[in-house]
Amino acid sequence: MGFTPTGRHLVAGDWIEGEDFFSSAPAQGPVHRFSIGTSALVNRACETAEDAFWHFGYSKRSERAAFLRLLAEEIEVRGEAITAIGSQETGLPAARLQGERARTTGQLRLFADHIEEGFYLDRRTDGALPDRQPVPRPEIRMMQRPIGPVAVFGASNFPLAFSTAGGDTAAALAAGCPVVVKGHSAHPGTGEIVAHAVDAAIGRSGVHPGVFSLIQGNNREIGQAIVQHPRIKAVGFTGSLAGGRALFDLCAARPEPIPFFGELGSVNPMFLLPQALKARPEALAQGWAASLTMGAGQFCTNPGIAIVVDGRDADRFTAAAGEALGKVAPQTMLSDGIARSYHEGQARMAERNAVRAVLATPMSGRDVSPSLFETSSERFIADHAMGEEVFGPLGLVVRASSVEDMEHLARAFAGQLTATIHMEPSDLAAARRLLPILERKAGRVLVNGFPTGVEVADAMVHGGPYPASTNFGATSVGTLSIRRFLRPVAYQNLPRDLLPEDLDG
Repeated sequence: MGFTPTGRHLVAGDWIEGEDFFSSAPAQGPVHRFSIGTSALVNRACETAEDAFWHFGYSKRSERAAFLRLLAEEIEVRGEAITAIGSQETGLPAARLQGERARTTGQLRLFADHIEEGFYLDRRTDGALPDRQPVPRPEIRMMQRPIGPVAVFGASNFPLAFSTAGGDTAAALAAGCPVVVKGHSAHPGTGEIVAHAVDAAIGRSGVHPGVFSLIQGNNREIGQAIVQHPRIKAVGFTGSLAGGRALFDLCAARPEPIPFFGELGSVNPMFLLPQALKARPEALAQGWAASLTMGAGQFCTNPGIAIVVDGRDADRFTAAAGEALGKVAPQTMLSDGIARSYHEGQARMAERNAVRAVLATPMSGRDVSPSLFETSSERFIADHAMGEEVFGPLGLVVRASSVEDMEHLARAFAGQLTATIHMEPSDLAAARRLLPILERKAGRVLVNGFPTGVEVADAMVHGGPYPASTNFGATSVGTLSIRRFLRPVAYQNLPRDLLPEDLDG
């Protein structure tokens, strides 16, 4: 099945062309023209989403599950075409996009199973105590209910799994919340073909067409209009700290503030404890290099900083990491803007007097090579900018003076998505002291692994304290992510015939 983008928006079942356009900037292949959204389109999408909510939000769980499974099927039917347009726009290899497509359809089916099981409703009942003194207790039942229309922003680095029908959309639809998607301008054609899959699934299932809209655009005004629309009740976002913080502030400043679930940035520090570093410095260096350069380092869980205790073992590790990274061929970044930001980040690091360049290759354009720098813990703590994310294959080795200095460093980090401990059994005492610190800093703590690769599962947490995310109690991956788009409602003394179907019995 071939696919040529039309450049149109999908708004509540209608494919609409605008008056103003932007052109895509693919890594390879043809350039396409796409309509730019307007405030009128945003208003139409949000109002029809509200209309749809009165049907979809109160539909049977089995009906929503069937819709999610149909959507997964429609994405798979378009599999080859999705891979082709996705590869053209992003430069990602076919195998990566095929794997991401499987993750996308897997998420949809996982949520279908999850809502059919019903555990997410968190149903609770306190029976009536009519004879209790001095005051009788009424019957109280509680369960989670959908909040209303949700805005979702496509992510630059995951054109499928975190975009049009990705994890945020799947969780919201599973909860019973219609979705208005702001497509990402780095892969608008990929967003459009996935929207065709959603449209087809809506047609096959018979759900209200207002349950999904996709609005394209290459400016901030459209995103701002969506998050400020009074019908939108929550926002799911994966992107830069600056962009996410601006939208977060808009959500908080609304007459009715709404939750902004933003995943913004992380350097995902690794702590290589002394005995692990002594036992396997080369293996750790090679594993780090592979994780650091996976997908040209364009993963939010990219482990950008390795903390070691200074000495001969640290020297071996750093040299091996530099050697491994030096063998990695140039890789294509997802967009010209991301490549430009990586170049700027590398230049800022190289210009610091407190940093030594281990590997820094001059670059220009969209193809980039890895970079490796090192500094001391004292200089790192004194310069907070070193702890800011550089989106791409850039690594920083921080040399601590001791294990106690490692703990001091750990306390200095801002919030992270992940934190990793590499250890041997003889490092256990040091790991025990480090773990409570890392629990407060990160949403996921790993031992003897690398954080790239986020399992979609019940127990996964993909979030963390600010600035890793804007809501430390939420995750954007796994079945727990549905809780972002639900709220508890208590029902007191309702007759059985009035109780919601999911609470009756």
